[in-house]
Amino acid sequence: MKDMLERLEERRAQARLGGGEKRIEAQHGRGKLTARERIELLLDKGSFEEFDMFVEHRSTDFGMDKAKIPGDGVVTGWGTVNGRTVFVFAKDFTVFGGSLSEAHAQKITKIQDMALKMRAPIIGLFDAGGARIQEGVAALGGYGEVFKRNVIASGVIPQISVIMGPCAGGDVYSPAMTDFIFMVRDRSYMFVTGPDVVKTVTNETVTSEELGGAKVHTTKSSVADGAYDNDVEALLQVRRLIDFLPANNMDGVPELPSFDDPARVDDSLDTLIPENPNKPYDMKELILKVVDEADFFEIQESYAKNIITGFGRIEGRTVGFVANQPMVLAGVLDSDASRKAARFVRFCDAFNIPIVTFEDVPGFLPGTAQEYGGLIKHGAKLLFAYSEATVPLVTVITRKAFGGAYDVMASKHIGGDVNYAWPTAQIAVMGAKGAVEIIFRQDIGDQEKIAARTKEYEDRFMSPFVAAERGYIDEVIMPHSTRRRIARALAMLRHKETERPWKKHDNIPL
Repeated sequence: MKDMLERLEERRAQARLGGGEKRIEAQHGRGKLTARERIELLLDKGSFEEFDMFVEHRSTDFGMDKAKIPGDGVVTGWGTVNGRTVFVFAKDFTVFGGSLSEAHAQKITKIQDMALKMRAPIIGLFDAGGARIQEGVAALGGYGEVFKRNVIASGVIPQISVIMGPCAGGDVYSPAMTDFIFMVRDRSYMFVTGPDVVKTVTNETVTSEELGGAKVHTTKSSVADGAYDNDVEALLQVRRLIDFLPANNMDGVPELPSFDDPARVDDSLDTLIPENPNKPYDMKELILKVVDEADFFEIQESYAKNIITGFGRIEGRTVGFVANQPMVLAGVLDSDASRKAARFVRFCDAFNIPIVTFEDVPGFLPGTAQEYGGLIKHGAKLLFAYSEATVPLVTVITRKAFGGAYDVMASKHIGGDVNYAWPTAQIAVMGAKGAVEIIFRQDIGDQEKIAARTKEYEDRFMSPFVAAERGYIDEVIMPHSTRRRIARALAMLRHKETERPWKKHDNIPL
């Protein structure tokens, strides 16, 4: 018996070494942790239970029968994050460059199936060189099995991908179908075809970083939701995100102890809006002053900065926040902002996370670039997302709510449950100047008349009371009481039920 136990320990020790000491040193030399080190950091201390430690590939072509390493380039299992169960797989770059074989794929699909059965989140840590070329179509088939499970799990359990090294070819599509993607700056990159192929096909000379680095995917492509300076920071932020997310689409949001009074008043909000309606202010200040303990986890912070999306808590319960940002492009809605917000709203709706919308929007961004880029369809995505949402929707109009953008931003007409406005709110088809120049075109040369007409339009339409008279706004509230009003509205809406006609699925304007 003792011999058997010793042999087991030896085999375990060999498996834990992955590709061996030299490759581990090379991994550390690149400023990266190993797969197992990453899992230890991600999960609660001592909670990781590994599966399939001794799995090996079954390939015999190109001398592969002589190159077998236990685990076959991916570490899989489950553990806890702050006591809550999560499933995890981590690509091991020290073993065959983390490339995916048939056996490697089977390890991942096994964990995906378990996560779905247990209705628990799954986290993938990516650091790999794509499909294992020696296995050909068997590796491609493995990818397909992983992709199919990503789709089946979508909207049922949270799926998070962390790109911590190379992620190329078929490897990129699994993260692309998950809910959140995080990257490590200067060490990770994602692309379908690498710089060498790009050079051959299009004659463009480009580095891996320029083609698919963290900066590209967090600022230009919107593929990634956030980027961090190193492995440690990325994993700690994923732990923080998990604390905001439900385990699945049936459990409801997690509830943490909160020591922040839900009725807390913040008098500084009474002076947040500048006297000059064209002067910007920072909408993040409002969010931080409303959420519990100023704890806000922003999603896609570096992309489409004219809109803010992220998670906070009210009375210890997770809430999704969508807010126009007057500091960037005056908070206007454009194609990028619409897509960013629509995806976030759909995630919150899928997992029963209430949504609070802070609105200060002068309209949609005009111009040929926007129209040619499909602004109509992209704007419709946000309209569609809010309209189909059945979670509690609370909207606060702080200043401008002009044109179709007023409707789109969770207005009463498309399903807003509780719609508040500050006294500074201006709800109209357009700004006073533009409106007057259209209505009183014949008086354009007469500055005195135009000024009088502008004042008349402002008095008639540029206040929240016209909308309040029609019931489109439930209440005009004091800015300092915003947190209390939102907390009470969310408490009232906690058991909201909405019935919709049966359908196989909708046809959102993709």
